[in-house]
Amino acid sequence: MFGSRNFLFAKGAAAAANKLFSWGSNNKGALGLNSPGNRSSPVQVGALTNWATPTASRNFVLCTKTDGTLWGWGYNFQGQLGLNNLTYTFSSPVQVGSLTTWQLAGCGFNFGNAVKTNGQLWSWGVNAVGQLGIGNTTDYSSPVQVGALTNWKTPARGAFSYHALCVKTDGTLWAWGNGTNGRLGTSNSTTQSSPVQVGALTDWKIPCAGRAQSLCVKTDGTLWSWGRNLYGVLGLYNTTQYNSPKQIGANTNWATPTLSGNNCAACTTTDGKLFTWGSNSYGQLGLGDTVDRSSPVQVGALTNWETPSMGYFSMGCKKNDGTLWMWGRNSTGQLGQGNTTHRSSPVQVGSLTNWNKLSVNGAAANEFVMCTTT
Repeated sequence: MFGSRNFLFAKGAAAAANKLFSWGSNNKGALGLNSPGNRSSPVQVGALTNWATPTASRNFVLCTKTDGTLWGWGYNFQGQLGLNNLTYTFSSPVQVGSLTTWQLAGCGFNFGNAVKTNGQLWSWGVNAVGQLGIGNTTDYSSPVQVGALTNWKTPARGAFSYHALCVKTDGTLWAWGNGTNGRLGTSNSTTQSSPVQVGALTDWKIPCAGRAQSLCVKTDGTLWSWGRNLYGVLGLYNTTQYNSPKQIGANTNWATPTLSGNNCAACTTTDGKLFTWGSNSYGQLGLGDTVDRSSPVQVGALTNWETPSMGYFSMGCKKNDGTLWMWGRNSTGQLGQGNTTHRSSPVQVGSLTNWNKLSVNGAAANEFVMCTTT
């Protein structure tokens, strides 16, 4: 439920690991480099080696560190960085408060949220449709706790989303924010300013929020979708809108899902395959063409894909050998190739083999990437 159309990626693990690199559009200082200008190849963000998991959205970034602190940079005109101010932009990382208990953060359209190590859920930023989940529509420029529960576990990454999803430790799935097009999965199109349970099942695992739709993998390896279905982004062989979860195919080995801000989706499988579907105007599905798909299609024949992330018209995915690959539109250098040439098939980013956590995001004309290393 967090993100922007820029790209961010971090390195993790040993002594000199956990570096953070960025490239693509630097609009509003989203690359965190404290200097202007887009970058068409990865550039390290500062010199620190304790970055954990980045998440990017519309021209802003949130990232946890290995010490449990939370940092933000980029666009902040509606308090989406959680810094207790409305300073327009920050071009380098700034710590969110002083706590060291942040575990996992996410970004939506000008809002953020994060789960703490004690299971609490906090949110901040724009709240026009109740996307902060705190029972009102008031914007907040610093973190506010969502209810009093301490069993929140996995927030959805949503980049361009106006709604939020989060799985609890008991396997239940909860949704709130903009309910139009059935994107909350609650069998209606009602907007909710507080968390509402999606059905009664307790086997939800990894949620993902798109601009007007949602995806979620269950513990049994099945994949489910709901909401608006332009270009077949729900993967159900049609363009019909659904306001409750529908299973995509019959496979039971889905692993990590991702949604873009522009009606396309992807998911890896436990055996290392990568599937994409939906809108494909810039070849962002990685299938060597620009033809839309309304159901999952495998990207090539390789079986070593791990963690995908989608921006607006671009996509990236790490392989289990630590290499990073990208494709789609490249107008701001977001593919990391040192140029601005669009690609409809995967191309490797440099020669490193220790890429780790990836976030591709940004607005349509301002995509960027963040990624860590191990």
